[in-house]
Amino acid sequence: DYVVVKMIPDNRLPPRHLHSVHTGKTFAVIKWESPYDSPDQDMLYAVAVKDLVRKTDKIYKVKTRNSTVEYTIKKLEPGGKYHVIVQLGNMSKESSMKINTVPLSAPDALKIITENDHILLFWKSLALKESNFNESRGYEIHMFDSLMNITAYLGNTTENFFKVSNLKIGHNYSFSVQARCLYSGQMCGEPATLLYDELGTGEDSAAAKSGRSTDVAAIVVPVLFLLLVTLGIGFVVLYMRHRRLQNSFSAFANSHYSSRLGSAIFSSGDDLGDEDDEAPMITGFSDDVPMVIA
Repeated sequence: DYVVVKMIPDNRLPPRHLHSVHTGKTFAVIKWESPYDSPDQDMLYAVAVKDLVRKTDKIYKVKTRNSTVEYTIKKLEPGGKYHVIVQLGNMSKESSMKINTVPLSAPDALKIITENDHILLFWKSLALKESNFNESRGYEIHMFDSLMNITAYLGNTTENFFKVSNLKIGHNYSFSVQARCLYSGQMCGEPATLLYDELGTGEDSAAAKSGRSTDVAAIVVPVLFLLLVTLGIGFVVLYMRHRRLQNSFSAFANSHYSSRLGSAIFSSGDDLGDEDDEAPMITGFSDDVPMVIA
């Protein structure tokens, strides 16, 4: 023997098994089950989202007959904190949970360049990989002195570099750069951290050396380029002079060329002068003097 019992649906029960499926920077996917199995009609849910940072509320309505409900909450802020409440539209008992959205990523390629009396921090713009980041928000920089065990806030900037001065010799520092915190430091980006050893023996000494090598390369490369240009100009001048001398000699040789001998004839100036002094000057011939040919 058996008996069939049909339970009367109780719309005063809260939604069951409310939890977060996936959380991003600007959205969150939540999931819950109906107060009882297999609803025989559409059920209206009220999803209230309370911003714990801004102190604002938003309410969304979801109407469905499914036993399992999945809903995406949009237009959230990176690094935000929210309190989500789900209940039936008749204001029955509620189910609630807290959600923290993913903060903005850390800036990439944080590097240190050492100058004479200060250092420069460089990093890539966060807007290159974060569409939700505006450069006007800026970055904030923190420094940790391991010797003094002190963390200091150095300031903020909207640029992609920051100058740090008054560092003490023999101290090891850690620098962090992140998207500027909003609403009294409650919504911050992930920090990018880099160690700096003043003596050059720390983990970041390679970064400092790379900065110095970059400065040296910036000086050496132009000097080498100028040397190569100078050498090239010198070779061109020597080549032009060689061609000019060769052309001058060819012209001189052609002017003394004898077609009968098939060669050029040259004589020294001394020989020409002696012959002119010893040889008698021929002034002419007389018709009365017979010419004798031996």
